[in-house]
Amino acid sequence: MDGPVLVVGEALTDILTAPDGVSRSTPGGSPANVALGLARLGHPVSLATRVGRDALGRRVREHLRASGVALTEGSVVDAATSTATATLAADGSADYRFEIAWEPPPATVELAATGAAGHLHTGSIAATLAPGAARVEAAVGAARARVTVSYDPNLRPALLGRPEQERPRVERLVAAADVVKASSEDLAWLFPGQKAEAVAARWARGAPRLVVLTLGAEGAVAFWAGGSCRLPAVPTEVVDTVGAGDAFMAGLVSGLLRAGLLGPAGSARARLDEATSTDRPSPAVLAALALASRVAALTCARPGADPPSRATLLS
Repeated sequence: MDGPVLVVGEALTDILTAPDGVSRSTPGGSPANVALGLARLGHPVSLATRVGRDALGRRVREHLRASGVALTEGSVVDAATSTATATLAADGSADYRFEIAWEPPPATVELAATGAAGHLHTGSIAATLAPGAARVEAAVGAARARVTVSYDPNLRPALLGRPEQERPRVERLVAAADVVKASSEDLAWLFPGQKAEAVAARWARGAPRLVVLTLGAEGAVAFWAGGSCRLPAVPTEVVDTVGAGDAFMAGLVSGLLRAGLLGPAGSARARLDEATSTDRPSPAVLAALALASRVAALTCARPGADPPSRATLLS
């Protein structure tokens, strides 16, 4: 990989309310969590986002900076930092309410087009909420000629219209990505009446070389043009599931980057094509999937979106 991973998407404050009614606030936002996870796994990361100069914004910036995430120019604005209020159930799952405004820095598309990044990741609210979603889609289009792209829909129905309105944008981003990760909840909402595994398999027969469907406690299923494989969940004592999908995404991208399967568009795509060209995944793809599962499990064992470092994984 020639440059840092460029992550484009929201950074915000998660306000977590436990089943006993006690609340705490922590920095969050799906793309920001992926950026944090990648940085902790040893990758240089730049985040194009929107965060205020208020107290919540300072805390978000310090949280990201402490793990090595650099914000791109224009990411800090004179506005309130967005929030997501998550009410936790007894099983650790979360229900969200949002107060968010989203628009990436004006130079994001130009930055993506320069090829200065080594890989681009986006998804979640950033890829769906106007007015910023159009700029995110333009950045993906500008980047993919030069570098590989990963995408996680991570849909938030409370911020969206009807599934049929959102579906075309999601499908365009899937078609522009090399690697896609989606949850069974994402696909159940987006394609009511269709089996999530059938949708993921269809996506994998299109442009993406690898599509991973996460199934919560039941693990995940990976699809590629020639086949699929099931991944059991790594056993863990769940504290909560906040950030688990983002941690899985960070682990997957990290493993593929280290194997040289993501990076400059020509060479990395050729290697990823070869790694997913038969009915069995290559050892490198299997290792990346195993890493993703382990990173997600370790995150579930901690409160909030707190992914592990590379040192923790190696210990």
